[in-house]
Amino acid sequence: METLVQYAIPVKGRRDGIHHFDFQIDRSFFKHFENSPIRECTIDLKLELDKRPGMLVLQFDFSGSVRAECDRCLEEIDLPVSGSQQLLVKLTSEPGREEAEVVYMDPEESSLQVAQYIYEFIVLALPMIRVYDCENDPEAQCNPEMLAYLQQQEEEAEEIQPVNNPLMEELKKLNLDNTN
Repeated sequence: METLVQYAIPVKGRRDGIHHFDFQIDRSFFKHFENSPIRECTIDLKLELDKRPGMLVLQFDFSGSVRAECDRCLEEIDLPVSGSQQLLVKLTSEPGREEAEVVYMDPEESSLQVAQYIYEFIVLALPMIRVYDCENDPEAQCNPEMLAYLQQQEEEAEEIQPVNNPLMEELKKLNLDNTN
């Protein structure tokens, strides 16, 4: 991660108070992470560093889009992604155990590398089901032929009436609560 030096936030010698950093996250950022689910993206990230005595409070706010395959139509789409995460950094020379939202850092360290946190926050903001409601867009990204096919399949499935199965009818009559 040596090439991600621009994501090392200088903290030593910085006065207490709020400091702002802006980053443009794109494919060059994610190529440094092995097996990253993101290949193409355009994300604006704003980092607010609130330096307090013995503690740093980092607020990550990001928004943009990630190139992904639509789970509905299998077309490549620009999936909107956004999020807001907070990270607390306790400045202590005694090593502490890392927690989900608290990191321990030696106060003599000159900078804090935030690339791994940026990566994790963006990846965790991706939806499990990657679909995009593009019907209202002037230029829909979804494949219209696939959407029409799916609509036809849905309509046909609704038309099919359940077939009476005599075996299932007899099973429904059984009283399973009375087992002698």
